[in-house]
Amino acid sequence: MKEKISITSIASISPLGSSLDEIWEAYQNNQHYFSLENINEAKTWVAPLATSAQEMVASLRGSDSKYKKLDNSVLFAMVASRMAFEQSGWSNTSDFGINMGSSRGATKLFEEYHSEFLNTGISSTLSSPTTTLGNISSWVSHDLGAKGPDISHSITCSTGLHSVLNGVAWLNSGMSSRFLVGASEAPLTNFTIAQMKALKIYAKAPTLNSNSVVDKATVIERSQNYPCQALNFEKEYNSMILGEAASVACLETGIVDNALAVIEGVGFATEILKHNTSISANAVCFQKSMKKALDGINPAEVDAIVMHAPGTIKGDSSEYNAIKEVFGDDMPQLTTNKWKIGHTFATSGMLNLELAILMLQNNEMVSIPYLNQKTHEKDLKKVLVNAVGFGGNAVSILVSKKE
Repeated sequence: MKEKISITSIASISPLGSSLDEIWEAYQNNQHYFSLENINEAKTWVAPLATSAQEMVASLRGSDSKYKKLDNSVLFAMVASRMAFEQSGWSNTSDFGINMGSSRGATKLFEEYHSEFLNTGISSTLSSPTTTLGNISSWVSHDLGAKGPDISHSITCSTGLHSVLNGVAWLNSGMSSRFLVGASEAPLTNFTIAQMKALKIYAKAPTLNSNSVVDKATVIERSQNYPCQALNFEKEYNSMILGEAASVACLETGIVDNALAVIEGVGFATEILKHNTSISANAVCFQKSMKKALDGINPAEVDAIVMHAPGTIKGDSSEYNAIKEVFGDDMPQLTTNKWKIGHTFATSGMLNLELAILMLQNNEMVSIPYLNQKTHEKDLKKVLVNAVGFGGNAVSILVSKKE
Protein backbone atom coordinates (compact mmCIF):
# COMPACT_ATOMS: atom_id res chain seq x y z
CA MET A 1 0.00 0.00 0.00
CA LYS A 2 1.25 3.45 -0.92
CA GLU A 3 -0.09 5.13 2.23
CA LYS A 4 -1.95 3.99 5.33
CA ILE A 5 -5.67 4.71 5.42
CA SER A 6 -7.74 5.84 8.41
CA ILE A 7 -11.15 4.38 9.17
CA THR A 8 -12.91 7.37 10.72
CA SER A 9 -16.27 5.69 11.25
CA ILE A 10 -18.07 2.41 10.79
CA ALA A 11 -21.79 1.84 11.19
CA SER A 12 -24.16 -1.02 10.58
CA ILE A 13 -27.66 -2.35 10.99
CA SER A 14 -27.74 -6.09 11.57
CA PRO A 15 -29.28 -8.76 13.79
CA LEU A 16 -26.99 -7.41 16.53
CA GLY A 17 -28.44 -3.90 16.56
CA SER A 18 -27.97 -0.43 15.12
CA SER A 19 -25.26 1.27 17.21
CA LEU A 20 -21.70 0.32 18.07
CA ASP A 21 -22.57 0.23 21.78
CA GLU A 22 -25.55 -2.06 21.18
CA ILE A 23 -23.50 -4.27 18.86
CA TRP A 24 -20.57 -4.60 21.26
CA GLU A 25 -22.97 -5.46 24.08
CA ALA A 26 -24.46 -8.19 21.88
CA TYR A 27 -20.97 -9.61 21.31
CA GLN A 28 -20.55 -9.94 25.09
CA ASN A 29 -23.21 -12.64 25.41
CA ASN A 30 -23.18 -16.22 24.14
CA GLN A 31 -26.54 -16.01 22.39
CA HIS A 32 -27.18 -16.47 18.70
CA TYR A 33 -29.60 -14.18 16.89
CA PHE A 34 -31.41 -16.72 14.72
CA SER A 35 -35.12 -17.38 14.58
CA LEU A 36 -37.23 -20.03 12.87
CA GLU A 37 -39.57 -18.74 10.19
CA ASN A 38 -41.87 -20.38 7.67
CA ILE A 39 -40.26 -19.95 4.25
CA ASN A 40 -41.43 -21.95 1.24
CA GLU A 41 -43.67 -23.98 3.59
CA ALA A 42 -40.72 -25.11 5.69
CA LYS A 43 -39.27 -24.05 9.01
CA THR A 44 -36.04 -22.21 8.22
CA TRP A 45 -33.33 -20.60 10.32
CA VAL A 46 -32.79 -16.91 9.47
CA ALA A 47 -31.21 -13.87 11.13
CA PRO A 48 -33.40 -10.79 10.59
CA LEU A 49 -32.49 -7.23 11.54
CA ALA A 50 -32.73 -6.30 15.21
CA THR A 51 -35.91 -4.47 16.22
CA SER A 52 -34.06 -1.16 16.60
CA ALA A 53 -32.75 -1.48 13.04
CA GLN A 54 -36.15 -2.46 11.62
CA GLU A 55 -37.66 0.66 13.17
CA MET A 56 -35.02 2.87 11.56
CA VAL A 57 -35.70 1.33 8.14
CA ALA A 58 -39.48 1.72 8.54
CA SER A 59 -39.01 5.35 9.58
CA LEU A 60 -36.85 6.08 6.52
CA ARG A 61 -39.30 4.38 4.16
CA GLY A 62 -42.15 6.53 5.49
CA SER A 63 -40.19 9.78 5.43
CA ASP A 64 -40.38 10.39 1.67
CA SER A 65 -42.83 9.18 -0.97
CA LYS A 66 -39.87 8.36 -3.27
CA TYR A 67 -38.61 5.80 -0.75
CA LYS A 68 -41.78 3.72 -0.54
CA LYS A 69 -40.94 1.70 -3.68
CA LEU A 70 -37.28 1.11 -2.89
CA ASP A 71 -35.95 -2.33 -2.05
CA ASN A 72 -34.86 -3.13 1.50
CA SER A 73 -31.26 -3.43 0.33
CA VAL A 74 -31.31 0.24 -0.71
CA LEU A 75 -32.96 1.45 2.48
CA PHE A 76 -30.59 -0.60 4.65
CA ALA A 77 -27.63 1.06 2.89
CA MET A 78 -29.10 4.53 3.31
CA VAL A 79 -29.67 4.04 7.05
CA ALA A 80 -26.14 2.71 7.67
CA SER A 81 -24.58 5.40 5.45
CA ARG A 82 -26.31 8.20 7.33
CA MET A 83 -24.92 6.90 10.62
CA ALA A 84 -21.38 6.44 9.27
CA PHE A 85 -21.42 9.89 7.66
CA GLU A 86 -22.60 11.53 10.89
CA GLN A 87 -19.91 9.78 12.95
CA SER A 88 -17.13 10.64 10.52
CA GLY A 89 -17.18 14.40 11.02
CA TRP A 90 -17.65 14.95 7.28
CA SER A 91 -20.84 16.98 7.76
CA ASN A 92 -19.26 20.14 6.35
CA THR A 93 -18.24 18.60 3.04
CA SER A 94 -19.80 16.78 0.12
CA ASP A 95 -16.43 16.09 -1.50
CA PHE A 96 -16.21 12.33 -1.11
CA GLY A 97 -16.70 9.24 -3.22
CA ILE A 98 -19.02 6.30 -2.62
CA ASN A 99 -18.58 2.61 -3.34
CA MET A 100 -21.48 0.40 -2.26
CA GLY A 101 -21.91 -3.23 -3.18
CA SER A 102 -24.41 -6.05 -2.92
CA SER A 103 -24.26 -9.69 -3.87
CA ARG A 104 -27.99 -10.03 -4.58
CA GLY A 105 -29.23 -6.46 -4.79
CA ALA A 106 -32.98 -5.86 -4.91
CA THR A 107 -33.89 -9.53 -4.56
CA LYS A 108 -37.27 -9.02 -2.90
CA LEU A 109 -38.49 -6.54 -5.51
CA PHE A 110 -37.11 -8.59 -8.39
CA GLU A 111 -38.98 -11.67 -7.19
CA GLU A 112 -42.19 -9.68 -6.81
CA TYR A 113 -41.93 -7.99 -10.22
CA HIS A 114 -41.01 -11.23 -11.97
CA SER A 115 -43.93 -13.06 -10.37
CA GLU A 116 -46.24 -10.25 -11.46
CA PHE A 117 -44.91 -10.49 -15.03
CA LEU A 118 -45.42 -14.27 -15.15
CA ASN A 119 -49.00 -13.85 -13.95
CA THR A 120 -49.98 -10.86 -16.12
CA GLY A 121 -47.46 -10.65 -18.96
CA ILE A 122 -46.91 -6.98 -18.03
CA SER A 123 -43.96 -5.43 -16.24
CA SER A 124 -44.50 -2.74 -13.62
CA THR A 125 -43.24 0.74 -14.50
CA LEU A 126 -40.66 0.83 -11.72
CA SER A 127 -39.40 -2.73 -12.15
CA SER A 128 -36.21 -1.72 -13.96
CA PRO A 129 -35.07 1.37 -12.04
CA THR A 130 -35.75 -0.19 -8.63
CA THR A 131 -33.94 -3.47 -9.28
CA THR A 132 -30.72 -2.28 -10.95
CA LEU A 133 -27.57 -2.77 -8.87
CA GLY A 134 -26.56 0.89 -9.24
CA ASN A 135 -29.66 1.78 -7.25
CA ILE A 136 -27.83 1.40 -3.95
CA SER A 137 -24.89 3.76 -4.45
CA SER A 138 -27.06 6.20 -6.43
CA TRP A 139 -29.60 6.57 -3.64
CA VAL A 140 -26.89 6.80 -0.97
CA SER A 141 -25.18 9.53 -3.00
CA HIS A 142 -28.50 11.37 -3.46
CA ASP A 143 -29.33 11.09 0.23
CA LEU A 144 -25.94 12.36 1.46
CA GLY A 145 -25.44 14.95 -1.27
CA ALA A 146 -22.09 13.51 -2.33
CA LYS A 147 -20.28 15.16 -5.24
CA GLY A 148 -17.63 12.50 -5.80
CA PRO A 149 -17.91 9.32 -7.88
CA ASP A 150 -20.49 6.75 -6.88
CA ILE A 151 -19.72 3.14 -7.76
CA SER A 152 -21.72 -0.06 -7.44
CA HIS A 153 -20.42 -3.60 -7.87
CA SER A 154 -21.12 -7.22 -7.03
CA ILE A 155 -18.41 -9.81 -6.35
CA THR A 156 -20.53 -12.29 -4.39
CA CYS A 157 -19.71 -12.65 -0.69
CA SER A 158 -16.49 -10.61 -0.73
CA THR A 159 -18.27 -7.59 -2.21
CA GLY A 160 -18.09 -5.49 0.96
CA LEU A 161 -14.34 -5.87 1.38
CA HIS A 162 -13.89 -5.24 -2.35
CA SER A 163 -15.59 -1.88 -1.69
CA VAL A 164 -12.86 -1.20 0.86
CA LEU A 165 -10.22 -2.19 -1.74
CA ASN A 166 -11.71 0.23 -4.25
CA GLY A 167 -11.84 3.02 -1.69
CA VAL A 168 -8.20 2.44 -0.74
CA ALA A 169 -7.20 2.46 -4.43
CA TRP A 170 -8.95 5.80 -5.05
CA LEU A 171 -7.35 7.33 -1.96
CA ASN A 172 -3.86 6.04 -2.75
CA SER A 173 -4.19 7.29 -6.33
CA GLY A 174 -4.66 10.84 -5.08
CA MET A 175 -7.93 11.18 -7.01
CA SER A 176 -9.87 11.48 -3.77
CA SER A 177 -9.09 12.07 -0.09
CA ARG A 178 -12.32 10.64 1.36
CA PHE A 179 -14.37 7.60 0.43
CA LEU A 180 -17.49 6.02 1.89
CA VAL A 181 -17.50 2.25 1.36
CA GLY A 182 -19.77 -0.60 2.29
CA ALA A 183 -22.34 -3.20 1.36
CA SER A 184 -25.98 -4.02 1.87
CA GLU A 185 -27.87 -7.28 1.70
CA ALA A 186 -31.55 -8.16 2.16
CA PRO A 187 -31.52 -11.86 1.20
CA LEU A 188 -34.30 -13.29 3.38
CA THR A 189 -36.57 -14.03 0.43
CA ASN A 190 -38.14 -17.23 -0.82
CA PHE A 191 -36.00 -17.67 -3.92
CA THR A 192 -32.70 -16.78 -2.23
CA ILE A 193 -33.32 -19.24 0.60
CA ALA A 194 -34.31 -21.90 -1.94
CA GLN A 195 -31.06 -21.32 -3.85
CA MET A 196 -28.93 -21.87 -0.76
CA LYS A 197 -30.87 -24.99 0.22
CA ALA A 198 -30.39 -26.37 -3.30
CA LEU A 199 -26.63 -26.12 -2.76
CA LYS A 200 -26.99 -28.38 0.32
CA ILE A 201 -25.11 -25.88 2.49
CA TYR A 202 -27.99 -24.47 4.54
CA ALA A 203 -28.53 -25.38 8.19
CA LYS A 204 -31.40 -27.80 8.68
CA ALA A 205 -34.17 -26.67 10.98
CA PRO A 206 -35.30 -29.03 13.75
CA THR A 207 -38.01 -31.48 12.81
CA LEU A 208 -40.27 -32.83 15.54
CA ASN A 209 -41.90 -35.58 13.50
CA SER A 210 -39.31 -38.26 14.06
CA ASN A 211 -39.28 -40.81 16.85
CA SER A 212 -35.60 -41.52 16.33
CA VAL A 213 -33.41 -40.90 19.37
CA VAL A 214 -30.64 -39.60 17.10
CA ASP A 215 -32.99 -37.12 15.45
CA LYS A 216 -34.32 -35.92 18.80
CA ALA A 217 -30.76 -35.27 19.97
CA THR A 218 -30.12 -33.31 16.79
CA VAL A 219 -33.29 -31.30 17.36
CA ILE A 220 -32.13 -30.31 20.84
CA GLU A 221 -28.64 -29.42 19.61
CA ARG A 222 -29.79 -27.31 16.70
CA SER A 223 -32.69 -25.52 18.36
CA GLN A 224 -31.40 -24.85 21.87
CA ASN A 225 -27.71 -24.44 21.22
CA TYR A 226 -26.05 -23.13 18.05
CA PRO A 227 -27.61 -23.99 14.69
CA CYS A 228 -24.65 -22.47 12.82
CA GLN A 229 -21.47 -24.32 13.78
CA ALA A 230 -18.95 -22.00 12.14
CA LEU A 231 -15.33 -22.98 12.91
CA ASN A 232 -16.39 -26.28 14.44
CA PHE A 233 -14.11 -28.56 12.43
CA GLU A 234 -15.77 -31.68 13.83
CA LYS A 235 -19.25 -30.91 12.48
CA GLU A 236 -20.75 -33.50 10.15
CA TYR A 237 -23.24 -31.24 8.40
CA ASN A 238 -23.24 -27.86 6.66
CA SER A 239 -24.74 -25.15 8.85
CA MET A 240 -24.79 -21.88 6.92
CA ILE A 241 -27.68 -19.53 7.77
CA LEU A 242 -28.60 -16.29 6.00
CA GLY A 243 -28.86 -12.94 7.74
CA GLU A 244 -29.66 -9.43 6.57
CA ALA A 245 -27.51 -6.36 7.20
CA ALA A 246 -25.82 -3.26 5.85
CA SER A 247 -22.48 -1.84 6.97
CA VAL A 248 -20.64 1.29 5.89
CA ALA A 249 -17.23 2.79 6.73
CA CYS A 250 -15.65 6.17 6.05
CA LEU A 251 -12.04 6.16 4.84
CA GLU A 252 -9.51 9.01 4.73
CA THR A 253 -5.99 9.29 3.39
CA GLY A 254 -3.26 9.07 6.02
CA ILE A 255 -3.60 8.75 9.79
CA VAL A 256 -6.05 11.35 11.07
CA ASP A 257 -6.84 12.37 14.65
CA ASN A 258 -10.29 10.76 14.83
CA ALA A 259 -9.30 7.42 13.29
CA LEU A 260 -10.99 4.38 14.85
CA ALA A 261 -8.40 2.10 13.26
CA VAL A 262 -5.81 2.16 10.49
CA ILE A 263 -5.70 0.02 7.34
CA GLU A 264 -2.10 -1.15 7.04
CA GLY A 265 -2.43 -3.63 4.21
CA VAL A 266 -4.86 -5.02 1.68
CA GLY A 267 -4.75 -8.23 -0.30
CA PHE A 268 -6.87 -9.89 -2.95
CA ALA A 269 -6.68 -13.00 -5.10
CA THR A 270 -8.67 -15.50 -7.12
CA GLU A 271 -7.93 -19.07 -8.07
CA ILE A 272 -8.67 -21.44 -10.93
CA LEU A 273 -12.26 -22.63 -10.70
CA LYS A 274 -12.96 -26.35 -10.49
CA HIS A 275 -16.57 -25.84 -9.37
CA ASN A 276 -18.96 -22.87 -9.48
CA THR A 277 -19.08 -22.50 -5.70
CA SER A 278 -15.95 -24.05 -4.24
CA ILE A 279 -12.39 -23.04 -3.50
CA SER A 280 -9.41 -25.38 -3.17
CA ALA A 281 -8.92 -27.51 -0.06
CA ASN A 282 -6.09 -25.23 1.07
CA ALA A 283 -7.76 -22.02 -0.17
CA VAL A 284 -4.94 -20.84 -2.42
CA CYS A 285 -6.84 -17.59 -2.93
CA PHE A 286 -6.77 -16.87 0.82
CA GLN A 287 -3.09 -17.75 1.06
CA LYS A 288 -2.34 -15.18 -1.62
CA SER A 289 -4.66 -12.47 -0.27
CA MET A 290 -3.33 -12.80 3.30
CA LYS A 291 0.30 -12.67 2.15
CA LYS A 292 -0.44 -9.53 0.11
CA ALA A 293 -2.15 -7.89 3.08
CA LEU A 294 0.85 -8.64 5.30
CA ASP A 295 3.22 -7.13 2.70
CA GLY A 296 6.42 -7.83 4.60
CA ILE A 297 4.94 -7.63 8.11
CA ASN A 298 6.02 -10.51 10.33
CA PRO A 299 3.03 -12.90 10.65
CA ALA A 300 3.77 -13.11 14.40
CA GLU A 301 2.64 -9.47 14.71
CA VAL A 302 -0.94 -10.41 13.79
CA ASP A 303 -2.88 -10.95 17.00
CA ALA A 304 -6.18 -12.21 15.60
CA ILE A 305 -8.02 -13.11 12.41
CA VAL A 306 -11.73 -12.54 11.86
CA MET A 307 -12.41 -15.38 9.47
CA HIS A 308 -14.98 -15.66 6.71
CA ALA A 309 -15.95 -19.14 8.02
CA PRO A 310 -19.49 -19.55 6.60
CA GLY A 311 -20.36 -22.60 8.68
CA THR A 312 -19.92 -25.10 5.87
CA ILE A 313 -17.62 -28.08 6.23
CA LYS A 314 -15.39 -27.29 3.25
CA GLY A 315 -15.57 -23.51 3.56
CA ASP A 316 -14.39 -23.46 7.16
CA SER A 317 -11.67 -26.06 6.77
CA SER A 318 -10.17 -24.63 3.57
CA GLU A 319 -9.73 -21.18 5.11
CA TYR A 320 -8.20 -22.70 8.25
CA ASN A 321 -5.79 -24.71 6.12
CA ALA A 322 -4.76 -21.52 4.33
CA ILE A 323 -4.13 -19.77 7.64
CA LYS A 324 -1.93 -22.65 8.77
CA GLU A 325 0.06 -22.42 5.52
CA VAL A 326 0.65 -18.68 5.94
CA PHE A 327 1.18 -18.43 9.71
CA GLY A 328 2.67 -21.80 10.63
CA ASP A 329 3.71 -21.77 14.29
CA ASP A 330 2.68 -18.11 14.64
CA MET A 331 -1.06 -18.88 14.63
CA PRO A 332 -3.13 -15.86 15.72
CA GLN A 333 -6.35 -16.15 17.67
CA LEU A 334 -9.25 -17.02 15.38
CA THR A 335 -12.85 -15.95 15.48
CA THR A 336 -15.94 -15.40 13.33
CA ASN A 337 -19.38 -13.91 13.88
CA LYS A 338 -21.43 -16.21 11.67
CA TRP A 339 -22.33 -18.53 14.57
CA LYS A 340 -24.17 -15.51 15.94
CA ILE A 341 -25.67 -13.65 12.96
CA GLY A 342 -25.27 -15.96 9.97
CA HIS A 343 -23.94 -15.12 6.53
CA THR A 344 -24.96 -11.71 5.22
CA PHE A 345 -23.41 -12.26 1.79
CA ALA A 346 -21.87 -8.97 0.57
CA THR A 347 -22.09 -7.34 4.00
CA SER A 348 -20.34 -10.18 5.83
CA GLY A 349 -16.82 -8.85 5.26
CA MET A 350 -17.83 -5.39 6.46
CA LEU A 351 -19.32 -6.87 9.64
CA ASN A 352 -16.04 -8.77 10.08
CA LEU A 353 -14.21 -5.44 9.77
CA GLU A 354 -16.56 -3.89 12.32
CA LEU A 355 -15.88 -6.75 14.75
CA ALA A 356 -12.13 -6.31 14.27
CA ILE A 357 -12.36 -2.59 15.03
CA LEU A 358 -14.48 -3.21 18.14
CA MET A 359 -12.01 -5.80 19.40
CA LEU A 360 -9.10 -3.40 18.85
CA GLN A 361 -10.89 -0.54 20.58
CA ASN A 362 -11.90 -2.66 23.57
CA ASN A 363 -8.71 -4.75 23.57
CA GLU A 364 -10.85 -7.85 23.92
CA MET A 365 -11.09 -11.02 21.88
CA VAL A 366 -14.60 -12.24 21.00
CA SER A 367 -14.49 -16.01 21.14
CA ILE A 368 -16.92 -18.72 20.05
CA PRO A 369 -18.72 -20.35 23.01
CA TYR A 370 -18.89 -23.93 21.72
CA LEU A 371 -15.15 -24.08 20.94
CA ASN A 372 -12.39 -24.68 23.44
CA GLN A 373 -10.39 -21.59 22.54
CA LYS A 374 -7.36 -20.36 24.46
CA THR A 375 -7.23 -16.60 24.86
CA HIS A 376 -3.81 -14.98 24.50
CA GLU A 377 -2.77 -12.54 27.20
CA LYS A 378 -1.12 -10.01 24.86
CA ASP A 379 -2.86 -6.83 23.74
CA LEU A 380 -4.73 -6.73 20.45
CA LYS A 381 -2.86 -4.43 18.07
CA LYS A 382 -3.26 -5.95 14.61
CA VAL A 383 -6.23 -7.91 13.28
CA LEU A 384 -6.58 -9.51 9.85
CA VAL A 385 -10.05 -9.59 8.28
CA ASN A 386 -11.05 -12.13 5.63
CA ALA A 387 -13.89 -12.56 3.15
CA VAL A 388 -14.33 -14.74 0.08
CA GLY A 389 -17.01 -15.19 -2.55
CA PHE A 390 -18.18 -18.11 -4.66
CA GLY A 391 -15.34 -19.37 -6.81
CA GLY A 392 -12.49 -17.93 -4.77
CA ASN A 393 -12.67 -14.12 -4.86
CA ALA A 394 -10.72 -13.61 -1.63
CA VAL A 395 -9.96 -10.32 0.14
CA SER A 396 -7.86 -9.75 3.27
CA ILE A 397 -7.57 -6.43 5.12
CA LEU A 398 -5.01 -5.81 7.88
CA VAL A 399 -6.20 -3.25 10.41
CA SER A 400 -4.33 -1.94 13.42
CA LYS A 401 -4.96 0.16 16.49
CA LYS A 402 -4.10 3.81 15.97
CA GLU A 403 -0.87 4.60 17.84
